[in-house]
This record gives sequence, structure tokens and C-alpha cells, in this order.
Amino acid sequence: MRIVEKFGGSSLKTIAYIEAVAERVKAVWEQGHQVAVVVSAMGDTTDDLLERAELLDGRQSPENLDVLVMTGEMQSAALMAMALVRHGVPARALTGAQAGICTTADYGRARIESIDPALLETLLAERVVPVVTGFQGISPEGFYTTLGRGGSDLTAIALASALGADSCEIYSDVPGVFTADPRIVPNAKALQALSYDEMLELASQGAQVLQTQAVLYARQSGVPVDARSTFETKPGTRIAGGNSLPAEPVTAVALDVHVTKIGLMGVPDRPGVAAYACDQLAQAGINIDLVFQALSHENARADIALTVADADREQAVAVCRQTLQDLGGLDLVVDGEIAKVSAVGAGVRNHVGVAATVFRALADAGINIQMISTSEIKISCIVSRADAERALNQVHNAFDL
Repeated sequence: MRIVEKFGGSSLKTIAYIEAVAERVKAVWEQGHQVAVVVSAMGDTTDDLLERAELLDGRQSPENLDVLVMTGEMQSAALMAMALVRHGVPARALTGAQAGICTTADYGRARIESIDPALLETLLAERVVPVVTGFQGISPEGFYTTLGRGGSDLTAIALASALGADSCEIYSDVPGVFTADPRIVPNAKALQALSYDEMLELASQGAQVLQTQAVLYARQSGVPVDARSTFETKPGTRIAGGNSLPAEPVTAVALDVHVTKIGLMGVPDRPGVAAYACDQLAQAGINIDLVFQALSHENARADIALTVADADREQAVAVCRQTLQDLGGLDLVVDGEIAKVSAVGAGVRNHVGVAATVFRALADAGINIQMISTSEIKISCIVSRADAERALNQVHNAFDL
């Protein structure tokens, strides 16, 4: 078998941890399998590097930041390769560029355009374990790029696809995907399986098990993914395709506390206003999550509320302030003290009363819903951040997950 194994920063935070991971990889290699390893930076290395850059200048160019933060994964890859060799396993550390990962030039959030696995194929054929730096690639101009937070997941899945691997295993400090964040919901349970669509919604709604782009890549390429714990032998959660009708409407609930709501108040109530506001944000590269428009027929004006990630808040506020001025609106309201609670499941589309159950659970707890968004497999509610954890527990318990 050909296997790609990815190990997150929590699995590599000390030399002792790296030694333990090397032993785990060795056990698979000794069974005769071809193994490629993808690594994240050790522990909090990426955050530490970003803090150093902030001390120099908070307005560092993304091109230089990418070169800085990629050094974290380079350290991990070199140390992991050394540990494998020490344990008798031939290994070679490679950057994303050396592994053939070509990306767009969108620094800090590049997209993979192509992969040339020729060098990896050569190493695997020679029974050498390639240890690839996650989270990075190279632009058409020859500059290093990074794939955004959680990008090592994307590296592993993309390499598994390019290599035709039989398995892609994502290792972290949790034994798979849970019905909710077990740090917040004490009775959350580990899930044995999820569809790509369910995992995609959970990832986009705040679950931090897999990066959203990584799940998209897995769905598009059909790569099955196993989310497992580095520190246990349990099989974890299998993420793959699936069209069977679930017995229960909701599979899991997710919480995202990194959300900001922006309100464009008193804009003209006429066609094209909402489109203009969204276009301005899109041109700035800012993704909008939820949008809500309230009409006021008395003065032919409307209020538009939308949500963006906290990381985009400063830029989004600046864009929206200019947009409000362009449209002749009355006021801009920014609320950074909100959170999003989402109920996700492939059964949402086929079961009656799922939304009502969510709304009743929050109402019974005295939690006010500020905005609502629905899809075929998801119901999301914006609530006050002060109520976030209580809301997550309420919705989780309402579906007896």
C-alpha cells in the first residue's frame, strides 16, 4: 500500500514527540508499505514567528511573511527525517517546492495549481520516506507561498491524490471528529464516519479538525481521509463520499467565535445595492458568510447586515465604510462580540422540524438569535459571543448527539 501520513504541530511539539512519531512511521514502513510524511511546524512555532514579525512592523508584506513562517515546517521536516534515519528508516526532508507543489501567487492563502510528484515517486520506489513540509509551495514566478492556516492538511491530501495513495491519514491530538468540540461539550462523542459534504460544512462553520480547502480538495479528487490521534491506536473518523440516508437529521454541531457582524444601515432600498456591497468586499478578497437584509418601506431605505471572519474585520470595515458613503447610507455598525452556532448533517434536507428544534433549544435557554442561514445540510445561527458555549451545548443536547 501507498500511504500519506500528516502530523500536526501538537504531535511534534517536542523532540520526544518527534521520536514517538518516527516510531509510528517506522512500524508502517516495516510492514512493506510506501510511506510519505507531511509535517506542520512544531507546537506554536508559527504563532511565535508571526509575533516576531509584528515586533518589527505590523504591516509586513505577505511575500516576506510566507518566507518567514515556512521555516517552521522546514525545521519539523528536517528533524523528522533525522529521527527516522536514527531509527533505521531511510528518509529525506523536502520543501513543498521540492515535492513539486506549484501554487498561485496569492501569498498567505495560495491555491494549489499542479503537482509534479516525480521526485516523490523516485524516493518511494527506493524505499525512502519523503518528509514534506506542509502548508507551502512555489509560485509560477519561483517565489515561496503558503496555503493558509491548516494548509498542511491540504498538502497531505493533494499529495495523496497526486501519488494515487491508498490512504491519507491526518494525525492530531484528538481521536477524530466529534459531535461537538469536546473541550466545550463534555458529552460529545467521536464519529466513525462523515461524508465530504458534512465535513466541509463543519470545517467552514468553525470545526478545527481539517482545513476547508483540504476537504474541498479531498471531495474533488475522491481521496478518503482518516482523522486520527497520534497518541492512540483507534481508527478515528473516516471522511469519504456517501449518499445513504442518515438515520438522524444532525450529525454534529460546530461553533465559530471568530466572526464579526457589519451593518450598513439606511442604504437605498433599490435593486443592485446588496450586489454592489458584496462586490466591493469580493474585490478586496474578503469572503462573506451570512447576509441579511431588512427593509424599511417608510423611507425607501434598508439595512444590510453581513458577517466576515475576524481576521478580515479591519479591511472589511474600511471597505464597507467606503461602500456606505458611495451608496449614501446613514450609518455603519460593527459588532465583534458574536458567534456562529451550526447544526450540520446530511439528514437536514430529509427531516422535518430540524430548524424548529434548533430555534426552540436556543429560545428555551433565553438565547437571542441575531441572524439565520440555512442550506441542505446546515442550519446556522448568529448569537452573542457571551452565549456561544451555552448555545453549542443546548443545540447538541437538543438532538441527543
